Amino acid sequence: MSARISARISARTLRYLIVIGLIALWELLPRAGLIPELFLPSLSSTLIAGWTDAGEYGHALAVTLYEVVVSMAFACGGGILLGAVVGSLPRPRVLIMPMVSSLYAVPLVILYPVFTVWLGIGSESKIAFASIYGFLPTMLATAAGIQTIDPQLLLAARSMGATLSQRLVRVIIPAAIPTVLSGLRVGGALVIVGVVVSEMLISSAGIGYLISRYRTILDSAHVFAGVLLVLFLAIGFNAVIRWIEGKAAIWQTGTRAGQTNDDVAAGAMQPAT
Repeated sequence: MSARISARISARTLRYLIVIGLIALWELLPRAGLIPELFLPSLSSTLIAGWTDAGEYGHALAVTLYEVVVSMAFACGGGILLGAVVGSLPRPRVLIMPMVSSLYAVPLVILYPVFTVWLGIGSESKIAFASIYGFLPTMLATAAGIQTIDPQLLLAARSMGATLSQRLVRVIIPAAIPTVLSGLRVGGALVIVGVVVSEMLISSAGIGYLISRYRTILDSAHVFAGVLLVLFLAIGFNAVIRWIEGKAAIWQTGTRAGQTNDDVAAGAMQPAT
């Protein structure tokens, strides 16, 4: 136990040292002239640029956060629900999964001009594009996780008269939690990427718009200030996912304990042979 704790502490310390080293290099290399400021401004000048125009970046961050949150609700929520339904029903799985897999192989960024034609350059086109961008991997991962569930669990639920919604909430999703969370992590990350990239392509607001605007005038400090905000957004999303994983682990443990108790009770009720 002590060896594991010391290994975990050393790994955590190593990660912190790597981060501190990268931050120091980011500040020192441009200051020393080893990297031109046009390519990589120093960290201090990046922070000063962001602080000087904090109001502009705050408004852009609010727009991006709104688009990310709404897109995640559609992409991750819809992907998990539809993936659970498709993965648990044989006929829809055979019909839908090959099409979704083929569509996922297509670079969806080529479809963004179509969304701008349909919905304009406002938040609606970003939300629609990012939702589809994150929906596909979430659905595929959830459906794949559903197929790994022990069929005896579903058979027991059906024999007890559980409806489809009850099987989804109480059996299917808890049993597929690890795979569902993996899909949620990938889908949510792609939602952030989809929103920022769409803002960089055609937009009038958001962090991606600021990055693209300052890039055109070669203002690297303001560009990297926007990149830092996107980085913090991704770190915050990862922290939320880790929190959900902790809560879901407790749920899954409770579900397994409940299933074990049910199996014991069912075995006790069976007549001796």
